[in-house]
Amino acid sequence: MGFARTCSVALVGVEGVVVEVQADLEPGVAAFTLVGLPDKSLTESRDRVRAAVVNSGAEWPQKKLTVGLSPASVPKSGSGFDMAVAAAVLGAAERIDPRVLADIVMIGELGLDGRVRPVRGILPAVLAAAEAGYEQVVVPECAAAEASLVPGVSVLGVRSLRQLIAVLADEPVPEEAQDEPGRPDPLLAGLRMPGTGAATGMYGMGAAQHEHDLADVVGQESARTAVEVAAAGGHHLFLEGPPGAGKTMLAERLPAILPRLCRAESLEVTAVHSVAGLLPPGRPLIDVAPYCAPHHSATMQALVGGGAGFARPGAVSLAHRGVLFLDETPEFSSHALDALRQPLESGHVVIARSAGVVRFPARFLMVLAANPCPCGRFSQKEDLCECPPSAIRRYQGRVSGPLLDRVDLRVEVERVTRSQLTGSGGDATTVVADRVRAARERAATRLTGTPWRSNSEVPGRELRSRWYAAPGALEDAERSLERGVLTARGLDRVLRVAWTVADLVGHDRPDGTDVALALQLRTGVPRGVPMALGASR
Repeated sequence: MGFARTCSVALVGVEGVVVEVQADLEPGVAAFTLVGLPDKSLTESRDRVRAAVVNSGAEWPQKKLTVGLSPASVPKSGSGFDMAVAAAVLGAAERIDPRVLADIVMIGELGLDGRVRPVRGILPAVLAAAEAGYEQVVVPECAAAEASLVPGVSVLGVRSLRQLIAVLADEPVPEEAQDEPGRPDPLLAGLRMPGTGAATGMYGMGAAQHEHDLADVVGQESARTAVEVAAAGGHHLFLEGPPGAGKTMLAERLPAILPRLCRAESLEVTAVHSVAGLLPPGRPLIDVAPYCAPHHSATMQALVGGGAGFARPGAVSLAHRGVLFLDETPEFSSHALDALRQPLESGHVVIARSAGVVRFPARFLMVLAANPCPCGRFSQKEDLCECPPSAIRRYQGRVSGPLLDRVDLRVEVERVTRSQLTGSGGDATTVVADRVRAARERAATRLTGTPWRSNSEVPGRELRSRWYAAPGALEDAERSLERGVLTARGLDRVLRVAWTVADLVGHDRPDGTDVALALQLRTGVPRGVPMALGASR
């Protein structure tokens, strides 16, 4: 009779639960039983582990073998338990000292030839192990850089089960043949999750920034100001205008002016993309704001997350700490759009499925873009639209009022004139990014000691009772509330935007001009204030 145990991690969304993998050998007819609520892919590990052990030069025990995954009440899925199961079996067979295995967490899939393959979710799994107090982790060699992002954990990267056995048994470690340079690595196959329903792109300070420079956008002074305010305070933005006016250009350039992610934010974003299988090759840590732009045919599950079994992260989670751009917003399903209302308020999304309940982070900056009518030519200044009034009302009504009430900035993007097109653009991305960074630093200094990091997160009651605007600055906003132009939520959002404008222009607190600009960006009604920010204001 032999017994050994080691540990692995079961992921539920981006949260992990440490699982004890126990192996017990008893005299009897040779059999392999796996218990502990495994799914289909985990049940199939019996055949993978047996073939990997034999092909690694170890002897498979010809006894009654029972492998238990504890706690048994937690559903386990995926192939990341293979390495832990193999190590526990070899410990029970005394090929490896069982005492060496007890305090090690192992994560990785085994090929039939004994090679260790990476799995999705390495970073959140190692984070869960560290939070549970484990200090030693074994992962696939190609995922060691991702696992090493977690401080206080000793990471061992192995390429094969043969190497793992040698390390644990204190034997010479064999060299594994490396693939020829330039050839695709078969160990990385299958890491990307198909059918996520969203496209992501990373824009930061580098080559991508030169491809998406704000200086390319000509004219559109009010829209450029709104983009800068949105970046400085984390405010949601709605751009409405005819086709070709620059709505998509502005949205694509927004991530480049956002500040780089701090260490904690980088780990949050990387964990989500690791679970989704969307980590860029060679970049274990995402330190720039992600950009997610799903097609307007995306379903509710693609936007907020879902799928069979345990839910996958949706576009709102892939855009965590970044930008979610919904182009052609009225073409999205109304049910899918209204599903965004809850994560916009809470900063996370909770999805219940038959296999369990998962929670994904979803604190993103939302940018909506829409044409004013089906033909796109409706305007208050020109009579070029051929759509009947009923079609215009029906088209504009596809975006619900409660969703728009959660959008702080609403700007009309006007058609670009010939003189604007032949003229020079505005400030470049680097210039605007510097102003945004300075405004964020001012807000962070003011919010020191609070749970909030940007103006968009501060509750309205705190702004009214703790941080006061200049005397008389809110008179126009309060009159708009009395006339029904603003809701109570809308008034709070105007005040948040006013604080962001004050941070951008260097005011200690919002004055009447800052509030007037915030009102203009919220309602679209001109207030006679200049739209330019920074030194030019």
